[in-house]
Amino acid sequence: MKTVIIKYNAGNVQSVMYALDRIGAAYEWTDDPDTIRSADKVIFPGVGEASTAMAYLRERGLDKLIPSLKQPLLGTCVGMQLMCRYSEENDTTCMGIFDVDVLRFPRTNGFKVPQTGWNDIYSLNNPLCAGLNEHDYVYYNHGYYAPLCDQTAAKTNYIVEYSAMLQKGNFFAAQFHSEISGNVGQRIFENFLNL
Repeated sequence: MKTVIIKYNAGNVQSVMYALDRIGAAYEWTDDPDTIRSADKVIFPGVGEASTAMAYLRERGLDKLIPSLKQPLLGTCVGMQLMCRYSEENDTTCMGIFDVDVLRFPRTNGFKVPQTGWNDIYSLNNPLCAGLNEHDYVYYNHGYYAPLCDQTAAKTNYIVEYSAMLQKGNFFAAQFHSEISGNVGQRIFENFLNL
């Protein structure tokens, strides 16, 4: 099986590689369109800022390639947000795979933004969560969120209830960092690779 990690300027790529190494998965890190197109599974990681990440994707035509893929694709954190229609982070038009706009967390007394740390996921409604328990904990680090929508595949709550995961056909995404979410994140990667 050929797994590709998309190479772009918003990646916590080393953590994703370590996570895949732990489960014995072979992978390639690339921004080559033909290599991405021919992969069995595609991982679209992300740490960074939406507008500069989208600019990089547009320069290489990846903003058109990614939504056209037919194989299973998993986006995480900023990767998930870039798969949405729009992000309030620097007024960024994104790829529109998911029919939802990414919003900045409202400022509220008692809550720090960005959300950094462990939080639970619930209302699990996608095959990547097979074997997980309602209210298992995963690791977050983000100041923007995708509201609940028709593609919500798991929920969490920090200031507001929002989409912890999204799914639309072959496209899967997680707001949290699966690659540093311990056994829960490892199970999500295993389930993804076993799709």
